[in-house]
Amino acid sequence: MLNAVGQAQNILLLGGTSEIGLGIVEEFVSRGGSPTVTLAARKDSPRIDDAVTQIENAGASKVNVIDFDATAFDTHPGVIKEAFDTGDVDVAIVAFGSLGDQERLWQDQQAAVESAQLNYTAPVSVGVLLGQAMKQQGHGTIVALSSVAGMRVRRSNFVYGASKAGLDGFYTQLGEALRDFGVNVLVVRPGQVRTKMTADLGKEAPLTVNVSDVAEATVESVLKGDSSLFVHKLFGPVSLVLQHIPAGIMRKLNM
Repeated sequence: MLNAVGQAQNILLLGGTSEIGLGIVEEFVSRGGSPTVTLAARKDSPRIDDAVTQIENAGASKVNVIDFDATAFDTHPGVIKEAFDTGDVDVAIVAFGSLGDQERLWQDQQAAVESAQLNYTAPVSVGVLLGQAMKQQGHGTIVALSSVAGMRVRRSNFVYGASKAGLDGFYTQLGEALRDFGVNVLVVRPGQVRTKMTADLGKEAPLTVNVSDVAEATVESVLKGDSSLFVHKLFGPVSLVLQHIPAGIMRKLNM
């Protein structure tokens, strides 16, 4: 179990090559305790070896790799079982997804379905399984990486934003369902983060943060037992305002 300073014995990262996910794991590992870390990712990923090395260098006592395909839904029960076979999981981080070409997505049916499956259906699939596994062990924290894009779905990225809105709602209420069983769910809403995924977007969005900002804020929120987190403090009030702006005004803002 997590102790008072954030030391964990067993950490699971679903999306084992995610920059943000690895940053969060690294932050946990840096707090000591020499945890075992399980990275669930495609074993043929060209980034998995670097991910293992990163977490080993951070101080993990052991790094396991489980072959995980986010959209191979029928394999998910076996993946979660394998992850929990090594012992109770203190923290499970759901950190996979894809932004994609937003103008293509709303005009290409197959691409839109694939995006929705990766960004919404797959997180729901593993979320149900994680919830049941942690309910059975009687403790643990699930960290789900959401987005401020899901707070008010906008024209500029509405396929991605709609999926994140669904993910956010699912994990928020999963936390309520698990509350009486000793399990906490933290929904993290980072806004834009400086990663390889956002490097090609060109102009940097307001309130952009670093991976280290997300990692530090997430670990602190886990320790406090929070249920939600806006990494940049201003995004809370900004999101509240956006939710109440009439559609006609949003249209003129070209958002």
